[in-house]
Amino acid sequence: MKIKTIKPVKTFFCISLILFCFLFSPAWSQVHIPSYFKQSKKFSRTLQQIVHEVGLDSTYDAGEDGMETISFAVIDLTKKKPVIGGVYAGNFIYPASVYKMYVAMEVLKQVNEGKYSLFAPYIVRSPNDVDKGKEIDYDPRPLLQNNDTVTIDYLLDLMITRSDNSAANCLIDVATRPAINKTMQGQGWQGSEVTRKFLSRKFEDPGYDTIRGTETSALHAADFMYKIYKNQLINPWVSRQLKALLGRQLDTTKLSTGLPPSAMFYHKTGWWDIYTNDVGIVEDGKIKYIISVFTPITEDKVRPRLKELSRRVYKLIMEMHRGK
Repeated sequence: MKIKTIKPVKTFFCISLILFCFLFSPAWSQVHIPSYFKQSKKFSRTLQQIVHEVGLDSTYDAGEDGMETISFAVIDLTKKKPVIGGVYAGNFIYPASVYKMYVAMEVLKQVNEGKYSLFAPYIVRSPNDVDKGKEIDYDPRPLLQNNDTVTIDYLLDLMITRSDNSAANCLIDVATRPAINKTMQGQGWQGSEVTRKFLSRKFEDPGYDTIRGTETSALHAADFMYKIYKNQLINPWVSRQLKALLGRQLDTTKLSTGLPPSAMFYHKTGWWDIYTNDVGIVEDGKIKYIISVFTPITEDKVRPRLKELSRRVYKLIMEMHRGK
């Protein structure tokens, strides 16, 4: 169920109070913070101030989805125990192409279990071949077409690095949605699930043509990245394979723009209609953290704000590390 929450916030006090309820209140059963994270009210208050100052603390008209807020979480990895903070971190929101990372997790899990090889041939079938243009126009690889024979490994790379929708549709068929969601629930991400392919409902499989849209939260996406960072997403092999794919991300137009050139960003972006999202692991020497942000704002309007958000979070983590 989608969390539709607040009226427009008018004061910093009210925002902070709502933040406290969303992220820390034990009475709010929708949000479960894993015990391996340390919760920090001070950290969240600082993140909330950053969100306010970059202009991301409003509620937004998301059309059929109603009034929507961002979903934002940061995990500071510079401490002995990771420290988590956020703003509406438990809010479930449409992830756009970010949910391709959940599909990749299940495919790699099944490969590791011996169900098929990374280099097994796969024949692309319509209507999965939906892309009419490349998500990243400078990528030289051709668009997938009906009857193309490729490998599972090739589809994974296309799906993550170029955010290819046709590849994602093929891999959703390979992994199957019930299996993807079972693994997600096993990781503790109740409320997040993969319900749709990247195609029109009229071409969906029976039972999926009327299902609600896919949702996730910044908290669950950040936890996904944390498990990759710890080599604990399914197992070390799956974690390392995914990290390698995420490190080759071709979309560098969102949070990447606020990072210094020395930083390595292992991430997955997503953009569709009004939704613009980015989640990943930042590593720059001793500066290490996870940042997860989902916004109900069009890409052209939110890009400058994401750049500033990223820049300020990097600076915050650097200052916190120096103050240890």
